[in-house]
Amino acid sequence: MPKKHRFMHFLGCIIPHRYPSIQKAAELVFEDLGMDLLDMEGATCCPAPGVFGSFDRVTWASIAARNVTIAEQANANVTTGCNGCFASLWDADYELKHDEELRKAVNESLAEIGREFKGTIEVTHYVDALYSYAGLDAIKKRVTRPFTGVRMALHPGCHWMRPKNIKKKDDSERPHIFRDICEAAGAEYVPYKDELICCGAGGAVRTADVKTALDFTKQKFDSLEAVGGADIIVTPCPFCELQLDLGQVEIQKHFEAEYHYDIMHVVELLALAFGHEPEEFGLTTHLQYQMRKNEPNWEQLGIEVKKADDATVTE
Repeated sequence: MPKKHRFMHFLGCIIPHRYPSIQKAAELVFEDLGMDLLDMEGATCCPAPGVFGSFDRVTWASIAARNVTIAEQANANVTTGCNGCFASLWDADYELKHDEELRKAVNESLAEIGREFKGTIEVTHYVDALYSYAGLDAIKKRVTRPFTGVRMALHPGCHWMRPKNIKKKDDSERPHIFRDICEAAGAEYVPYKDELICCGAGGAVRTADVKTALDFTKQKFDSLEAVGGADIIVTPCPFCELQLDLGQVEIQKHFEAEYHYDIMHVVELLALAFGHEPEEFGLTTHLQYQMRKNEPNWEQLGIEVKKADDATVTE
């Protein structure tokens, strides 16, 4: 029997706190495909490159490198299901492998806690692991419940492919890898004009000005509506998933526009296609799923709820 591919599983912040269904779906899918996900004990925030890296490059790289050294000690590659976490860990790993001065400064910091960045492993995204390690043929063979007749739009997000000149994961202007994986689930791919623009949440825009962030999200939805809409939107990033899922409620509040799209992560899509039930990995915790049943878990999604005249008002 061939040796399994082993990955240290970097969860980041949003997956365990907002969408733990992604973690469980990933565990099911990777196991079905004969790949091991190992608990990354002691991992911290990635940290967010646009925030930490903008103020202090060495501190950002040191925190990211500390996470990478956990995988180096286990002699296993890292994989993550978050575009932002991937960007931070991959960028730091790349820069430390190519910038001796930065590597020296970072290792001086890491030496204080008995660690050293050696550059011996690879940082991957779930998309990399699924496409390059498992392979499309293996994915297609595992599909027992194809999404036949389902219209599927995609949102690849920004940070997995870019900057393309050094990441070389896919052509960021004409990507196909993420689409190939999703189409393996059997759904009908629906192209739309704004597929490749930002969801609106990145770069701390959502934190600074949620309405500006929602402008991007609404533009994507309107672009999709212009081609007849879709049944589901699939993304490889939990922050994008949050923006597209919760954003539909926020858009209704800020713009009085209404959309009804089921949003899911690529591993959630594959878990369903592989025959797993929604309750098995927690797809039922998604806001749009709950709203159809009139049972939204606002607290889980970090939304303040006030009761007024027997009406629920969210802020």
